[in-house]
Amino acid sequence: MTSAPELTVAEVTVADPRVEPLLRELAHEYSTRYGKDAHSEISRYPDEEFTPAYGGLLLLLLEHGEPVAGGAFRRHDATTAELKRIWTHSAHRRRGLARRIVAELEQAAAERGYARVYLTTGPRQPEARGLYLATGYTPLFDTEAEPQAIGPLPFEKHLPARPRPGKAPAP
Repeated sequence: MTSAPELTVAEVTVADPRVEPLLRELAHEYSTRYGKDAHSEISRYPDEEFTPAYGGLLLLLLEHGEPVAGGAFRRHDATTAELKRIWTHSAHRRRGLARRIVAELEQAAAERGYARVYLTTGPRQPEARGLYLATGYTPLFDTEAEPQAIGPLPFEKHLPARPRPGKAPAP
């Protein structure tokens, strides 16, 4: 994980112009790995689902004000946040930025009362699979099976209980 002081975390909406590189690169990655129609994954969920009003959140990691990594979660169910759109700018990979974003999203989800994080990644994304295994996620699939035979690879992680800011913990 990088500890550069110029890195800041920004809570944004999909409409923020700084989100555009994230969406553009994700669409390119998905299309390159899965085919031309894979970019539809980007628009699969309404933008509102990544806002606090709907139980979600979208974060960018900024370096000198420019987006270098990002990610989001949406409400999966009453106790589960679903991670989506985890991204690191192609020029900034191998710096621990994805780990930082995942940690920031987990902390924010726990602070909002979620007890579990769920996610899926594609079978042609070994880097993502490695990231989630390395950050304590439990695979909900046979890790010995050929990923292409499985399809989307589901993971989960139970979060430590954290009280919501300004609220007493539940008894």
